[in-house]
Amino acid sequence: MRRLFVALSATLALSGCGYNEFQRLDEAVTAAWSEVLNNYQRRADLIPNLVATVQGAADFERQVLAEVTQARASVAAIRATPELVNDPEAFARFQAAQAQLSSALARLLAVAEAYPQLAATREFGELRAELAGAENRIAVARGRYIRAVQEYNTLARQFPTNLTAMLFGYKVKANFTVENEKALAAPPKVEFGKPAAK
Repeated sequence: MRRLFVALSATLALSGCGYNEFQRLDEAVTAAWSEVLNNYQRRADLIPNLVATVQGAADFERQVLAEVTQARASVAAIRATPELVNDPEAFARFQAAQAQLSSALARLLAVAEAYPQLAATREFGELRAELAGAENRIAVARGRYIRAVQEYNTLARQFPTNLTAMLFGYKVKANFTVENEKALAAPPKVEFGKPAAK
């Protein structure tokens, strides 16, 4: 009888201290992270076709293609596992590699505009549309991940569930950040009367 009482008391204590909520939120973070990775992988899978299509254009800037290929290789070199969200340094490296790839892809698409024959091809148009869709899905997935981590981190930091977090080793999880926050705070410079640069 006493064992049953102890087991029942332990169950009630654990459920009241947030233990079960940690389990639920940890699974939500893992699922949201999987969605982020899935969408990043979808974008990475488009790159070889995009590079192959662009390589067909005569005199296309080889350096831009090399940057995209190198950035994709940097992303592929990072082992993106569910544990990555528990390592702030590894998470920052992952985010930096993805930002580098996004930047290289943006340069590739901007340079491609200077090649009207390339920009007019059906293959390039389809790949550009697929890439834009992939970027939108990445943004949505990152938003879901950010919200899941916020909920988890709030539970890990607020009293009394922070005691459960300390007892069971639940640490605050890494979240996405803005690369250059100060640049976002600066108002854009708008000059009227000057023609736009071409």
